[in-house]
Amino acid sequence: MIDEIYNSRILELAGNIPRLGRLENPDGTAKAHSKLCGSTVVVDIKMEDGVITDFAHDVKACALGQASSAIMAEHVIGARAEEIHAVRDAMRAMLKEGGSPPQGRFEDCKVLEPVRDYKARHASTLLTFEATADAVDQVLTRQKDGTTAS
Repeated sequence: MIDEIYNSRILELAGNIPRLGRLENPDGTAKAHSKLCGSTVVVDIKMEDGVITDFAHDVKACALGQASSAIMAEHVIGARAEEIHAVRDAMRAMLKEGGSPPQGRFEDCKVLEPVRDYKARHASTLLTFEATADAVDQVLTRQKDGTTAS
């Protein structure tokens, strides 16, 4: 059973996470933490005209958190704020409500579909999606308020 979620593709993704590290002077930074397993993801983004132009992350997570972070990092550059919110919502629905995997830019997330049967693994799998959406929201809020990143 557990082999379904720790399959070779998940382990390959977890072992090859792109864009590790932190950005200098990011437009948005967010941290997501799972109290259940202790996994943490910190995301830095740069955005221009509602599009993510740069991304880095510090990933201290289990193989599932690492795999989902790898998928995010692979596809996030060029994504619009709406796409980030959509993938976060689709991942929540896929894991918690039996929804379909994300489509389009983030369709690689389908490899995480077997995680839906392991509720204790949902939080770590969702960390990167939550943190990236939070960082995007910070940028959008500052733009709306007319302020800059601190």
